[in-house]
Amino acid sequence: MLKSSPVPWWHLYIPKLYTALREGYSLRSFRSDTLAGLTVAIVAIPLAMALGIASGATPDKGLITAVIAGFLISALGGSRVQIGGPTGAFVVVVFNVIAQHGYDGLVIATLMAGVMLMVAGYARLGNWIKFIPQPVITGFTAGIAVIIFSSQIRDLFGLEIEKVPGDFIQKWETFWAARDSFNLYAFGLSTLALAVIILLRKFAPQLPAFLIAVICASFLTLGFSFPVVTIGSAFGELPSSIPMPSVPDGISVARMMELMPSAFTIAFLAGIESLLSAVVADGMIDRRHRSNCELVGQGVANCASAFFGGMPATGAIARTVTNIRSGAKTPVAGIMHALFILLAMLFLAPLASYIPLAALAAVLVVVAWNMSEHEKIRHLLKAPFGEQLVMVLTFVLTVAVDLTVAIEVGVVLAAILFMHQMSEHADFIEPEVDDLDPNKPKHTDQELPDGVMAYRLRGPLFFGVGSRLIDVVEQLNPAPKIFILRLGLVPMVDASGEAALRTFLDRCKKKDIFVIFSNLQPGPRKVLKRMGLLDGEGDDYLFAADYQDSVRMAKAYFV
Repeated sequence: MLKSSPVPWWHLYIPKLYTALREGYSLRSFRSDTLAGLTVAIVAIPLAMALGIASGATPDKGLITAVIAGFLISALGGSRVQIGGPTGAFVVVVFNVIAQHGYDGLVIATLMAGVMLMVAGYARLGNWIKFIPQPVITGFTAGIAVIIFSSQIRDLFGLEIEKVPGDFIQKWETFWAARDSFNLYAFGLSTLALAVIILLRKFAPQLPAFLIAVICASFLTLGFSFPVVTIGSAFGELPSSIPMPSVPDGISVARMMELMPSAFTIAFLAGIESLLSAVVADGMIDRRHRSNCELVGQGVANCASAFFGGMPATGAIARTVTNIRSGAKTPVAGIMHALFILLAMLFLAPLASYIPLAALAAVLVVVAWNMSEHEKIRHLLKAPFGEQLVMVLTFVLTVAVDLTVAIEVGVVLAAILFMHQMSEHADFIEPEVDDLDPNKPKHTDQELPDGVMAYRLRGPLFFGVGSRLIDVVEQLNPAPKIFILRLGLVPMVDASGEAALRTFLDRCKKKDIFVIFSNLQPGPRKVLKRMGLLDGEGDDYLFAADYQDSVRMAKAYFV
């Protein structure tokens, strides 16, 4: 029988574009990809500008990111239908980085995040990101949605505020203080745009609701000369070309150390969102993405975006779903989407000056609602209390403190709760049953002589349960001559578990208790051997092959 040869490691990094083209690419597929790319571009153009403004940058930065990063994510990524570009998840991070370090700091942080993503991909960490707990993801995503919504209040109501504070509480205090500057025209346009988006999504989902809403609001503003803020009045005329690439200014070791937390947050969010989007796409097209290749593609795309002065980018779930539903077959659709946005910049940039910010605010309100994870929140409220606590705490910290702090605290708290639950399942029980068959009755040769006591440890022996092992010795009254510890159901031992075993042996030695370990599994045996515990067998403890062997050793001890 022929054995299949293992897949070479470098196959993990072959872009899906190469795979799709090698399988055979027809004119029919190109037509489908082109139409899908055009459809997604129509959705992405107003969204990219809105995200650029909401992030504290300018609308052209969002478009540049969609063109450069969107092209490279499709060309070099590990998903067939992934659409990349700026997303709502980055709004909070980008806004804070620009506020603290300036736009040049954001560019450097984006470049650093791109390098981190490439390193993570080549280190094959693509599968590790999926271990981020769902309550943490839901909590910070919902928190970001609240922050995005609150950041649009000024434009939704046309409030006259020169600069909106970054702090959530101060932001709303500023809104309330500026309530007398309420602009009825801006509020009317944002309400109209919001109504158009909602109605079209419900009754004509095949139409580009975002673009139609923005166009309607722009025509009304231009036709009736409404006194509202537009892209032109706020940012001037958009450039009609992509800037030449250049190395970001101000790069130094001190600057990079200062930006390290922000860069890590950008890389973390980009990795999570891109792989989540790829997983969603896999379920829709019945394919599998290459997670590590996707991380490398995301890394290259973010580096390139930084060189062109763009913002962070990642896979966009909503645009990816739109791409699939529009008939996309290969990554060519994502490439065409980027090219169509580029063409729009080259030939339609002057028209963007008439877009009212109130209409773009309505677009972001819908984005915030879609990000709110309201269905997942209701579902997780039925979960155990610990997971509810993780979700709520992550949400509150995201809104009130900082996204990086929220993720760190959420992940650590989720890990602690998990370890606590694992420790609760690590139970010591008397050997009334067989290791492998709980229903198997006790054999006669398992009868223990007087002075012998046996316990069994069930579950991993890690730092969360080590103290419980020691507690058993302290509770023995009277102390036995021999203690048999059955390890057949211990699949894993870590360094703290090994230390707990040593402490356990020391306590037993002080009480003149001889210890016999039985049924040690290959994995734990390898760890204990490497850490030297097996080398100390002799006067104080022994390792038996199985429980029956340990009973025979115990009986021989009294002979």
